[in-house]
Amino acid sequence: MNTLKYLAGYPESIQLQAGELLDSGRLGGYLQRKYPARHQIQSDRALYDYINGLRSQYLRKSPPLSQVRYDSKLNVLKQALGMHTYQSRVQGSKLKAHNSITVAALFKEAPPEFLRMIVVHELAHFKEKEHNKAFYQLCCHMEPTYHQLELDTRLWLLWRDRQKSA
Repeated sequence: MNTLKYLAGYPESIQLQAGELLDSGRLGGYLQRKYPARHQIQSDRALYDYINGLRSQYLRKSPPLSQVRYDSKLNVLKQALGMHTYQSRVQGSKLKAHNSITVAALFKEAPPEFLRMIVVHELAHFKEKEHNKAFYQLCCHMEPTYHQLELDTRLWLLWRDRQKSA
């Protein structure tokens, strides 16, 4: 069984199951049956509209989005699946906020559920900066199956890496 780099924080039992599915060649079929569709959000503008719609639905009082983009240089393993940056600046008597979200470009090929999981994760950072209990509760509020989608996204990354190296 090869190193399961995307599953490093998961229990050994899950890592073993994932390794068996990957090594036996059944992981791709499992993912294809569970997530047969691919999303159509291919441009930065479409991604902005998608993310802003979720932000408006769940985080109405949060500062507006300043920038949203896909980035082909985002290193999935080192910099997670997406990135949220936040800057606050005082300009005169006003506090200006700058929120941006970057999503790894490889997720243009992903099922819509995986893109939603990444977006929900990054949006949750608007309210909760740390990965704490409140953060994950907010993620689950926006996407009730958040934890399963996160695991399946990581399995998809493993399977994708295997396909590229084969």
